[in-house]
Amino acid sequence: MPTTQDIVLLATYNANMNRKLYDAAARLPASELDADRGAFFGSLLGTLNHLVAGDTIWLTRFTLHPANLAALAPLRGAAVPTDLRQRYGDDLPTLLAHRTRLDGIITALAAELRPGHLDATLVYRNTRGTEFRKHFGTLLLHFFNHQTHHRGQASTLLTQAGVDIGVTDLLELIGDVA
Repeated sequence: MPTTQDIVLLATYNANMNRKLYDAAARLPASELDADRGAFFGSLLGTLNHLVAGDTIWLTRFTLHPANLAALAPLRGAAVPTDLRQRYGDDLPTLLAHRTRLDGIITALAAELRPGHLDATLVYRNTRGTEFRKHFGTLLLHFFNHQTHHRGQASTLLTQAGVDIGVTDLLELIGDVA
């Protein structure tokens, strides 16, 4: 089970990596962002849209947490994507606005969490309506792992397009032990 400090670290890493990813993507011409590169979500823009859709789905599910976490208030009652390919933006600036908003919510959520919140059971339904009951802390690990997985794909697409995103290791944020 993760600790609240682990979740804060992952939220910080997530926001930092998203910033790096969007900064790197901004070095490509707009026409290259939506070029089909044979990736699972087609293009770099398709992959970035998927990350926003996936994060929106999970954060909306997280609003069901029994603690009624304040950081998630902006998503209560929000429309939930029904398609993992939902487009939130057809250009990088529009998509970046969604990404920045979500990263702010994620960072605030991480700061709000207490150990008891991680131990709670979250009851939610997937996009097909099937009900699940899972440990919230473990779901947060999945949430961050999903982002890392697809950011890795996006990083590969950028590398193939001649753009180096730089160091992507979580290790860069982990301090040395005295």
